[in-house]
Amino acid sequence: MITNQVLLLLMLSIPWPSIALPFTPGNIGNLFGMTESDGRILQRSKRGWMWNQFFLLEEYAGNDHQYVGKLHSNMDKGDGTVKYVLTGDGAGTLFLIDEKSGDIHATKRLDREEKAMYTLHAKVLDRSTNAELEPDTEFNIKIHDINDNEPKFAREIYFASVPEMSEVGTSVVTVTATDADDQTYGNSAKLVYSILQGQPYFSVDSENGTIKTALPGMDREVKENYQVVIQAKDMAGQMGGLSGTTTVSITLSDVNDSPPRFTYLRQIGGAIGHIKADDPDVGRNAEMEYSIVGGHDTFNIITDQTTQEGVIVIKKALDYESKRDYEFRVEVKNTYLDARFIHGLQFKDYATVRVTVEDVDEPPVFTRNPYIIEVHEDTAAGSFVGVVSARDPDADNKPVKYSIDRHTDLERLFNIDSVNGTITTLKALDREMSKWHNISVVATEINNPRQTTRVPVFIKVLDVNDNAPEFAMSYDTFVCENVKAGQLIQTISAVDTDEPLVGHKFVFSISPTNPNFTIVDREDNTANIVTRRGGFSRREMNMYFLPVVISDNDYPIQSSTSTLIVRVCACDSRGNMQSCNPEVLPFSDGLTTGALVAILLCVIILLMIVVLFAALRRQRKKEPLIISKEDVRDNVVSYNDEGGGEEDTQAFDIGTLRNPEVMDANKLRRDIIPEMLFPFRRTSPIKDNTDVRDFINGRLQENDSDPTAPPYDSLATYAYEGSGSLAESLSSLESAATEGDQDYDYLSNWGPQFKKLAEMYIGRSVDREA
Repeated sequence: MITNQVLLLLMLSIPWPSIALPFTPGNIGNLFGMTESDGRILQRSKRGWMWNQFFLLEEYAGNDHQYVGKLHSNMDKGDGTVKYVLTGDGAGTLFLIDEKSGDIHATKRLDREEKAMYTLHAKVLDRSTNAELEPDTEFNIKIHDINDNEPKFAREIYFASVPEMSEVGTSVVTVTATDADDQTYGNSAKLVYSILQGQPYFSVDSENGTIKTALPGMDREVKENYQVVIQAKDMAGQMGGLSGTTTVSITLSDVNDSPPRFTYLRQIGGAIGHIKADDPDVGRNAEMEYSIVGGHDTFNIITDQTTQEGVIVIKKALDYESKRDYEFRVEVKNTYLDARFIHGLQFKDYATVRVTVEDVDEPPVFTRNPYIIEVHEDTAAGSFVGVVSARDPDADNKPVKYSIDRHTDLERLFNIDSVNGTITTLKALDREMSKWHNISVVATEINNPRQTTRVPVFIKVLDVNDNAPEFAMSYDTFVCENVKAGQLIQTISAVDTDEPLVGHKFVFSISPTNPNFTIVDREDNTANIVTRRGGFSRREMNMYFLPVVISDNDYPIQSSTSTLIVRVCACDSRGNMQSCNPEVLPFSDGLTTGALVAILLCVIILLMIVVLFAALRRQRKKEPLIISKEDVRDNVVSYNDEGGGEEDTQAFDIGTLRNPEVMDANKLRRDIIPEMLFPFRRTSPIKDNTDVRDFINGRLQENDSDPTAPPYDSLATYAYEGSGSLAESLSSLESAATEGDQDYDYLSNWGPQFKKLAEMYIGRSVDREA
């Protein structure tokens, strides 16, 4: 069987014995009773090794052929009699196999977007006879994706519209980008959308590219068209990802939000008056035609064919402040002439027309429309941006005040002087946050606030070199233990959010000088990390931290230090990484001092954990009689210890029932107020056979006079065995050791007097079972 010798961690191998079995699948079914109800025998299909998957990284940049993997047959004894033959997709051109060893190499760079998988076949032949030692076996080479394709939009320019005065969050249009990289592997095709131009009017959904309105009260009469630039970036928007952009032209459609109003301004082409000549003829003989003699640059006259009137219209705007009176001659003549009366008659007439322009109150007029102003980023608050100017076109020239429409400046970045129109910054501007700011300035007549005019002001934020370059991505760099000096191990690049006029020019260096690695600037904003020596060892140092200084060429020069982590790994003869884990190193030369110290610390920590665990288990076994420190004399408490005899003088001492660790000092009784306080006195235990009545009466008197004794409504239980009990031990363990029956009727043996006194004291009947 041909097997793949490349270590594939995610492949499940299920071996099937290759020995000949003395029974068929049908015999197996009969042997174990594996049959269907209709008598058909169940058969189990043979499972083989799932070895037939190779993985290869696309766009390999090395100089040598890329190693793919190794094929091996169990018929190959290593004596050179076996030959491996490769056929299928790209065999002999893209992929070559070593006939003796079965090693497969790729001869050139492969692009996953052109072909994602290659299917090949392997044969094992006898080198001398070319006879097949094993049947033809199929396997696949899958190409792993790298991020080498930028997102692309379907169109460079989209056109969309949205009604004016729409609410915030109204959807406008959805733009979608595609990425040719693998959608199922990594983040190479994970796109994130952002808006580069068009704030604060519009926003974009970062996941699906839906553009929505972000500013309330957008008025078509103020601004109708907007240019929005949308960016799609792969690698889930992380630094180093590739990006693509598209432009969306958005038009505000009109809604009926303005009421009709009369205006006294004469529009161009509008009629300002009528004149009419009299003709006694009728029909076509009375048709006339009007014209201005010599023409006129401000007025014109047209003939109304229905009424035969001359209508005077305006050819250009009238300005009361420039010229107030106009005068011109109008000619009228018949359009149809009778030949019999042409001679000697005059079929035309003339009239003088005088036009007087009246003054009306007009809104302020800006000197420019629109304004485009440039300002550098990082300017301090209060810095000068630009000036807008408007005037009242009326003869009175009324004063004008200025203001900013705050709907167009939600972040309140700008301020304007209401008197002279000077625009200043309220906050520092950041070009990396927004390149353009579009605001509206309103000019209003002070004497007539209804006369207002708006003008758009586009403020472009100029770039200042205030960001340092940094690594374009996170690099996974390794160096082989058997590497030689001068070997390339990594190519790095940088990115900078600034946009200098002449383009980026990065300079790479290592500071301080490193004895292990050096850097070679390729003069194209990339650099190569090259080894300065050979003979790296994972046991001596399994990881190196290489500080790389990246500087730009703009003014002022910005630089940053990024750390490149270089791992030391074991590699094969072709430089392919095999393992970077220092734990797998053989201990042929013994352990280093650092390793011995680490092992010793681990052993000490484990011993401390064992000791602590044992102490905790022992502590859990000791359960106190009473856990709480609170006084429990007012509670009914039961104990699982055996009682004592008549010499049990500790029976009424509640302190003996407490855990010694939580014992407090004796407390005064809380249910009575004693007349005098005195220390509690105990009588000595009975040393001889004194009358039981005297003993109990004495105990009653002591407890009645003791202020620290339990209250009368408590249940005092004998729970501590005295040292002088006449009944000796009541334990069943001792009775079990005797040959005869134990007499447990010790209460009856002591006499009815003790029973009567005990019942009187404890307030209930006393029997043997109690």
